[in-house]
Amino acid sequence: MSEAAASASVRKRCIVVHPRPRSTDEGQRDAAARLKEATGLARAIDLDVVAAEAITLASAHPATLFGAGTVARLAGILRELEEAGSPVTVAIVDAALTPVQQRNLEKAWNTKVVDRTGLILEIFGERARTREGEMQVELAALTYQKSRLVRSWTHLERQRGGFGFFGGPGESQIEADRRLIRDRIARLKRELAQVRRTRDLHRRARRRVPYPVIALVGYTNAGKSTLFNRLTRSSVNAQDLLFATLDPTMRALDLPSGRRVIMSDTVGFISDLPHELVEAFRATLEEVVAADLIVHVRDVSHPQSAQQKADVETVLCGLGLAEVIDTGGVIEALNKKDLLPEEEQGPEANRAARARGQSVLLSAATGEGCAELTTAIDLRLAAGREVIDVDLAAEDGAGLAWLYRHGEVLERHVQGGTLHLRVRLSPADAARFPKHHETVPEPAAGGGGPDFRR
Repeated sequence: MSEAAASASVRKRCIVVHPRPRSTDEGQRDAAARLKEATGLARAIDLDVVAAEAITLASAHPATLFGAGTVARLAGILRELEEAGSPVTVAIVDAALTPVQQRNLEKAWNTKVVDRTGLILEIFGERARTREGEMQVELAALTYQKSRLVRSWTHLERQRGGFGFFGGPGESQIEADRRLIRDRIARLKRELAQVRRTRDLHRRARRRVPYPVIALVGYTNAGKSTLFNRLTRSSVNAQDLLFATLDPTMRALDLPSGRRVIMSDTVGFISDLPHELVEAFRATLEEVVAADLIVHVRDVSHPQSAQQKADVETVLCGLGLAEVIDTGGVIEALNKKDLLPEEEQGPEANRAARARGQSVLLSAATGEGCAELTTAIDLRLAAGREVIDVDLAAEDGAGLAWLYRHGEVLERHVQGGTLHLRVRLSPADAARFPKHHETVPEPAAGGGGPDFRR
């Protein structure tokens, strides 16, 4: 048997069910798109999806979420698959299930049941590569599992003590496990708090340099890593796969003005992102909060692009960035232009994108439009900088190099042994430059030492 065939033979089979609420809300995400996304999540951890269905819910049933008829029908499908020699290992429900609903569905379907939160946690567990990422995923998973621990001990439920206040062995075992989980959660939180402090020290060090930080955010599989690689000439993992990137990466990027910035590739967002993950990844997501500029990478070829934008902005608002969004502090990189119909790729489409505000139509795969994005980033950063006039001694090469490294030199000419420059600097650099040169002796009358004027 070939290696590929052997790999396929051991893949676990699953079914995917998306409960679609009966709603006329215009903002409701299309059920077919949600089902496709859920199957994509399943395939992201190499599950073989043998059946997928969107089921309309008249109302959510507390015991099983679905109605009795739907539960029985799906149980029949699972039995048929087993009898046909294709048993299903796991049933994925694309919604948040309560522990009771999960346990009841497992009994009715005689197979493991995983809800949307559990599935995303599973993906994150496989994707984590750094120690920090592994800790964050473990914290999220333990927080999620803590309330579901009873599922592992159903065989002990009838062993309670006789008077009601003496617990049987089942209860004491569950309590022991819960205590272990609580202790582990507390330890992970302490370790991640240290990570937070370390990240804060790194951010302070970058502010002393300082290089502005540009954070790439966006829906999962919008093409952030491909764009990151294109702009920074890096080779981070970029696949047509949900949550291909989990651990953040930072690289230097030189803008058209010559100014250097740091670009950060972050974890992708998704609709109904589990609360446990947002909390556990707060140390990582703080890089987005502390960024000087946010670039929102959107997949404009996706039929649900507008809804994906809303989902990303919901997460950003949850991080306290609502004001940044409202005041236009985000540049939109409208990615995957090459997948649009030809009539939507011309100059008119570019003008329409710019008319919507700070938006750039581009293709990270082909590179088209990426230069316009770096120009837009450059102009946005320049808007917060001061234009000042500086006079330097012609021989002050260190001062000249400092200005070129930290700012944008707009004009330069020499007159009488003095170098006259017009430079655009951030307020922080404008305040630092005189201090940087305080050891240079004051020039004699008519000399050419540093003179700093706004």
